[in-house]
Amino acid sequence: MDSVDIEVLRTAIEWVDGEHTATVGTIVKTWGSAPRPVGSMVAVRDDGLVSGSVSGGCVEDDLIEKVKARAVARDKPQLVTYGVTNEDATRWGLPCGGTLQVVLEPIGKDTNFRDLLAIIGRQQLIARRLEMDTGRSELVPGKWSDALEFDGKTLFSVHGPRWRLVLIGAGQLTRYLAEMARMLDYHVLVVEPREEYYAGWDLPDVELTRAMPDDVIREANLDGHSAVVALTHDPKLDDLALMEALKSAAFYVGAIGSKKNNDARRKRLVEFDLAAAEIERLRGPVGLYIGSKTPPEIAVAILAEMTAVRHGVANTDWAAKQTSRFDPSACEVKA
Repeated sequence: MDSVDIEVLRTAIEWVDGEHTATVGTIVKTWGSAPRPVGSMVAVRDDGLVSGSVSGGCVEDDLIEKVKARAVARDKPQLVTYGVTNEDATRWGLPCGGTLQVVLEPIGKDTNFRDLLAIIGRQQLIARRLEMDTGRSELVPGKWSDALEFDGKTLFSVHGPRWRLVLIGAGQLTRYLAEMARMLDYHVLVVEPREEYYAGWDLPDVELTRAMPDDVIREANLDGHSAVVALTHDPKLDDLALMEALKSAAFYVGAIGSKKNNDARRKRLVEFDLAAAEIERLRGPVGLYIGSKTPPEIAVAILAEMTAVRHGVANTDWAAKQTSRFDPSACEVKA
């Protein structure tokens, strides 16, 4: 669950605490082109105030009218469908042929969204089952492999960080990268065995460990929802992490540094008995080339490339950036 949808639930609870009623909508299915993915949420207050989005705005306009008139989900959840025909899709501001289904749920003071948000705040996965006929819901432990499911009778939704990012090193760049990544639905783990960096870490919502990088990567059992980025500039630490990460199922493995440094790194990785195909997975210099110079800009470049890889965007071939113009200085302030 990304930060936008977390804010939707927080806002809905605040409205209910303020003596309003609220309705929360969750996209459960889409066909064709859809503005937002399955699982996206919107909240509508009884007076028409809205938080979040399930479309570009036109669907929200209709939901606002229906909620204000108490014409939907008055006492229990209800499924609504938008854009069945091209004419409807145009009417609701959906791309031509786009269709989406939204489960609407009335929210009361006893909603378990409060407990759900508390669990998410601890960077844990949690799943929620909602019965359409009764409106009853329960929270159950979530798994990384869980996905939203809806069979018409029960809505099974997954909340909390759906992706994992392991960052090696707790320097300045790591701070920006960790904070931005949390907004993009990542559970972030920072690995920093060096005392001088570990002692100065002050992001309480980001997990930090002093264990050795290779041990952490092995024990993490990385899957296709995992990414690793090495940021220490210390080969003894970065290489330990990379030699394990490149053998894992992680969808993204990157290392900061110049082209020269990364070429040398690839030669060292051969000595760790990594296959050529495994070494080729290393993205270094890391991140899309956007002319980034400052740590925040470099963090944007790295997350942009990670996002593109997540979504299978073909233009993420980083061979184009293997040029001298993408060559960080000795202090590695460029990605």
